[in-house]
Amino acid sequence: MRVMYNKLVRDRIPEIIEADGHHPVTHVLDGDDFRTALLAKLVEEAHEAQSASVDEFAGELADVWEVIQALMCTSHLSCQELERVAAAKRGERGSFDRRIFLEYTE
Repeated sequence: MRVMYNKLVRDRIPEIIEADGHHPVTHVLDGDDFRTALLAKLVEEAHEAQSASVDEFAGELADVWEVIQALMCTSHLSCQELERVAAAKRGERGSFDRRIFLEYTE
């Protein structure tokens, strides 16, 4: 029985699938295809974090962080550079400390 996934997976997933008695068919992504797959994975992991239970949340957030780190590598961004950009945005637009929820404008 063939199960289609068509998505980026962590490096050890193929060996885990093989250990389960199945045959994974894979290929390695390069350049823009890898970045596109990472962006799709970011959305997937964000949705999983959104629907996670309290007990699952840390693991799902760790998955989001793993994808962000991979995207940083593909974009040649360091943690320090990303934090500098985040700090600049906080200075311009604020943070989420005050928990403001915009309902509408008139």
